Amino acid sequence: MAKEVVRKIKLQIQAGKATPAPPVGTVLGPAGINLQEFCTKYNDATRDRMGDILPVEISIYDDRSFDFVVKTPPTAFLLKKAAKVDKGSVKGSKETVATLTKDQIREIAEIKLPDLNAYTVEEAMKIVEGTARNMGIAVQE
Repeated sequence: MAKEVVRKIKLQIQAGKATPAPPVGTVLGPAGINLQEFCTKYNDATRDRMGDILPVEISIYDDRSFDFVVKTPPTAFLLKKAAKVDKGSVKGSKETVATLTKDQIREIAEIKLPDLNAYTVEEAMKIVEGTARNMGIAVQE
């Protein structure tokens, strides 16, 4: 008989640096899974992407076992990293804090494509450009 999923939890944790301390422990502790086991498995799975913030979706089963799926980094995180800025504009699209080229947007779109609701890289680029615009990052033609 297949195991039944009792809970799904979504978190954003820095790659390779999950610890049983808050915020991970605070969220997963009440779910009843082994925190140290989760942290070890997550850190091993994300060791190659150290420093990135990665969303993870954890499925917890009725026997307190778990599986998790690591997603691609958030678009805003990738845009800030490419533009070399600490944060986006406070005033949104009314204020420009950085400028990116179409090639940089394409790279980010290719990274994000598996997690976006888009079929082609061009469609994904439009989604990424919209996020960039809202963060105050201009896109050069």
